[in-house]
Amino acid sequence: MEQIEVEATDSEACSHADESGVRKSHHNDKLKSNLMSRLNRIEGQVRGVKGMIEKDTYCDDVLNQISAIQAALSGVGKLLLEGHMKSCVTERLQEGDQEVIDELLVTIHKLMK
Repeated sequence: MEQIEVEATDSEACSHADESGVRKSHHNDKLKSNLMSRLNRIEGQVRGVKGMIEKDTYCDDVLNQISAIQAALSGVGKLLLEGHMKSCVTERLQEGDQEVIDELLVTIHKLMK
């Protein structure tokens, strides 16, 4: 997996609530661009699988493409998790918020299903 510099500066801190109290992330431009590029490719792969099914493509070929999509989504999840841990989680721990550990463990368990 490609390593991306994932740092949060004061202006890019991860976990700030908007006026409605909803938490938001503030990813640096490089990470955000990388995530969006990967998601655009995945979106294209999903459309390709739809086309394969419409054309009655051999099941094994479709399954291989689905496997590639799952691996690509996993890569996006890993990149986002890395950024989350290096910014949001670190920031909240420095603020004394220990609940972030439990939240992180729940998230990791969901990713590992």
